[in-house]
Amino acid sequence: MPSREKILQQQVSAALLEDVGAGDITSLASIDYELIGVAEITAKSDGVICGLPLCEYTFLKVDSGIEFKALFEEGQSFKAGDQVAMIMGRLRSILIAERTALNFLMRLSGVATLTHRMVMAAGNERVKILDTRKTTPGLRFMEKYAVATGGGENHRYGLYDMVLIKDNHIAAAGSVADAIGKIRDFLASDKFLKIFHTDPAGIEVEIEVESIDQLQEALDEGITRIMLDNKSPEHLAEMVSIVRERPRGNKIKLEASGNVTLDNIADIAASGVDFISVGALTHSAPASDFSLKLLEDE
Repeated sequence: MPSREKILQQQVSAALLEDVGAGDITSLASIDYELIGVAEITAKSDGVICGLPLCEYTFLKVDSGIEFKALFEEGQSFKAGDQVAMIMGRLRSILIAERTALNFLMRLSGVATLTHRMVMAAGNERVKILDTRKTTPGLRFMEKYAVATGGGENHRYGLYDMVLIKDNHIAAAGSVADAIGKIRDFLASDKFLKIFHTDPAGIEVEIEVESIDQLQEALDEGITRIMLDNKSPEHLAEMVSIVRERPRGNKIKLEASGNVTLDNIADIAASGVDFISVGALTHSAPASDFSLKLLEDE
């Protein structure tokens, strides 16, 4: 994976190219280049702040002479009406960067806010709330950062850092045992080392199961992380009980996934699973609302 700084540069550059293109016609025409001023970013909704460093980087990318002062720490709760940042510098530059910077702040704060609400609704510190790969194309790194800022934890970043055998893999391979066998053979092969250049012992293997029969098969194969997909809290509790009754069953990590909401996450957490993965954290989080206003000279 590229460095955090490299990803940040790429995302900001792409977003500015999309919004600014060859230039901001309105600001170039109406605002003198040397005109200096101050602006504030104010919250228009309640939530958990996330993305102020990215917001700052966006302004500096447009104009390195801008001064950006964050008034909140990442992960801190805010209320509607709170001033969250101040920006000082060329007014033309501030207005050119405004929408891109606010879009990042609104999106990431929205993800952090929903994550925080899910964590609080689960009401169980032992259960970890995970994100998924259901992210906005090009923004996965930052959206997963927002999940962590909101109190959640990150699942795999992509297809390259973990094995997750899902229903379609099982169907294509023929069975749970066949899919697991193929994965183990590949991890032990020279081909794996040539492609990924990493120790296969560090690649975690998880499998998604849809029935008790598949669960038993995965357990018989010695899998130590299992996803229980689209199950009611009652069915989850039954499957958890089956796993925990096995020798060393308490060492097996269980993940609930599918149709998780603020209304049912506490019941899912109470089933005894170790993780709850929630696609909605990134695919359905409402954006937080912020506005930028220029301050008049006193």
